[in-house]
Amino acid sequence: MDNLTTCNRCGSDACYVQEVNSEIKLHFCYGCGFQANSAMKRDSEFLKEQLEILPELYKELMGEDEDGLIWMPSVVNIPDKGMIFADGVKGDNWAWAAVKAIPMPEDEKEKFKEKGKDFEWKMDMSTMMHFHERDYMEALSYIGVLPG
Repeated sequence: MDNLTTCNRCGSDACYVQEVNSEIKLHFCYGCGFQANSAMKRDSEFLKEQLEILPELYKELMGEDEDGLIWMPSVVNIPDKGMIFADGVKGDNWAWAAVKAIPMPEDEKEKFKEKGKDFEWKMDMSTMMHFHERDYMEALSYIGVLPG
């Protein structure tokens, strides 16, 4: 069962909930850009694994809602569109960074092919724009995921 609901983190009415199975539900809020899932609760093994690999900024921005779900910033990476990620030094000074994808130049494609990888697109960091937390949908529009 998939549906839109109110986000327990920010109160937006644009939180998409997807039921993976009877035990796992994914929550993705298009209002604030944060995500949670029913496996990511305090002291869970899944949360411990995430904490080992997440950047410090993401750890600082994590928070628990009244249902015990841990919310963290999302990362969107769509090869032919672009990427969105939390960018900043500290939890009190950050923004969403949105970067557009561009076709991979032929000379760079060849270098990757020599290493056994085949890429058609790359992220053009010169197109990076920053968006406030509650402007997450504008960031999605900027990279072409949502209409502008």
